[in-house]
Amino acid sequence: MTGNDAESSRLAEVLRVTEREAAKTDESGEFPAEALAAMRASGLLGLVVPADLGGLGGSTADMVDVTARLARADLSVALIFAMHCQQAATIVGYARDELRADVLPALGRGELYLASVTTQRGSGGGLLSSQSRLGASDGLLLIDRDAPIVTGGTHADAFLITTLAPDAATPNQVSLVYARRDQVTAEVTGDWDALGMRATGSVPMRLTGAVPASQIVGEPGGFRSMVTEVFGPLAHLGWSAAWLGAAAGALSRVVGYLRGAEGRRRFNPQSELLLTRLARVRARLDTVHSLLRHTTDVLEQAGDRSVAPVQLLVNTLKTVAADECFQAVHELVELVGLQHGYLRGSPIYLERVFRDLRSASLNYSNDRLNLVNGSLALLDREVRLA
Repeated sequence: MTGNDAESSRLAEVLRVTEREAAKTDESGEFPAEALAAMRASGLLGLVVPADLGGLGGSTADMVDVTARLARADLSVALIFAMHCQQAATIVGYARDELRADVLPALGRGELYLASVTTQRGSGGGLLSSQSRLGASDGLLLIDRDAPIVTGGTHADAFLITTLAPDAATPNQVSLVYARRDQVTAEVTGDWDALGMRATGSVPMRLTGAVPASQIVGEPGGFRSMVTEVFGPLAHLGWSAAWLGAAAGALSRVVGYLRGAEGRRRFNPQSELLLTRLARVRARLDTVHSLLRHTTDVLEQAGDRSVAPVQLLVNTLKTVAADECFQAVHELVELVGLQHGYLRGSPIYLERVFRDLRSASLNYSNDRLNLVNGSLALLDREVRLA
């Protein structure tokens, strides 16, 4: 990126399209195809690809900023964008020469939208083991992968798929494989009819096909290192930025309403209850913002992201952001009441953000991450803070 002005100009049309179709896609549960088209046209899908490889050369902080701004308009679109950036950064960091030469030019131009095929039935969101295995025949890798959730899978141009290497001796020797849509048969095996995040198109899918061995990303069986260095950290940063952006947008609309003619008629701006609730909401968001910025800085400077203090911080960001952003919007619903906090059709659309943010603690469960952090804390007797 070349600065905030360039970033803003690329975002402007994407935000206009997102705002225009957000209510419709939430109501129908449709994937936001127009917003994705605008992201392609703007080049934003190439944000994290280095400039010398044809991308925008954006930093991790740029990804966080863009995601948060998109989330003020529609949390679904923001998560779609952030998860694509996670996939793109993984290819940039780990793809070998042949795959880089084949994929990065188009990815850098923003022409490829990537979907992640990493979930498994019954795993609770765990990434570091797999129940499926790659086959091998005539120099090709044979894919047969079933996943309960593939965000944006029906619109993706390519997929990053976790599966066991053909010669894997344990369930933890997971490989990451790149597959173009024309290399696989992508079958939708169910619906996505959710309480919130309705426009993410997170349908269950089965992918079958064959790809050359050069399309393994990184070393065979080496997905664990990608999770600790790129995949996990960028997921937690992107999700947290999206949740914060959605909650900040909700607060902005509520404050605008309270300062407007109708709000001044209905609410006493000197009410201690109102002011206290606003203060609590703002404190929640400022807390998440500070933690998000600190974690971003730590990750950009860390030589080894796998050490316990960094992993603890990254996991804590996710759990705190999920809880605090949802609670902030819950308090806003209580503040403005039934008409603008609970009923559909309000221009403040708190009920949509409330439904969307209810997924935050479930999106790679906070309970699972708290167990991980408890174990890591026991190993860190000196309490080294990142």
